[in-house]
Amino acid sequence: PSPIMICGETGTGKEMFAQAIHHKSSRKDKSFIPVNCTAIPETLLEGILFGTSKGVFTGAMDKSGLFEKANGGTIFLDELDSMPLTLQAKLLRVIQEKKVRRLGSSVEKDLDIKIISSASQPPMEIVEQNRLRMDLFYRMGVVTILLPPLRERISDIDALCRFFIDRFNRQMNRQIAKLSPRIVRLFNTYDWPGNVRELSHCIEGA
Repeated sequence: PSPIMICGETGTGKEMFAQAIHHKSSRKDKSFIPVNCTAIPETLLEGILFGTSKGVFTGAMDKSGLFEKANGGTIFLDELDSMPLTLQAKLLRVIQEKKVRRLGSSVEKDLDIKIISSASQPPMEIVEQNRLRMDLFYRMGVVTILLPPLRERISDIDALCRFFIDRFNRQMNRQIAKLSPRIVRLFNTYDWPGNVRELSHCIEGA
C-alpha cells in the first residue's frame, strides 16, 4: 500500500515501470490512471485531479476528478516536481487523510488508492531547488526507485534490442532476425541521451 516514487531521466521508462507495479498488484483489475503534471495547465490541474462542483466557477459542472476515478486502483503522477507548490500542499492533505473533496464542495469522499509518482531528478535535488515540498516527498517517496540511464546499463542493450525487434516485427509483419555486428558495436559505444525511448524509436525507424 505504500506510495512509490520513481526517479530517472526522461525516457528511462518510468511510466512502464509504474504500469508493471500496478499489473503485479492486488489492484490489477482496477483502473491505472496516469497524469502528466507537466502537460496540464496550472489553472486546470486542481479541478482535474480533485473534481469540481457545479457553480464553483463559470461553466463548472459536478464532475469527478482523477483521484475519484482511480479509487480502488492506482494513480500515477508523472513529473510530480512540476506541480505548483500550492497544489502540492493540497495533495499532501489528500494523502494524509485518504479523502478527497471536489472544488466548491464540503463533502469529502474516502479514497482507497495506490499512489505512484515520478521525478526526472533525484528527489533531494528537487527538494533543494524548492520544486518539491520536503513533507510531500516523505509521504510520496516511502519507497523510492532510482532508474539508471541507459548509458549506465549498456549490458541491457542486447536484451532491449531483442525485445523491440520482436515487438516491431509483430506490429509491422516483418521478420528481422537481429542487429548486425557493426550496429551492435555502435549501440554499445553511443551514450543514448534519450535513453530507452530513443533506443525504441531507433529500432522502429530502422
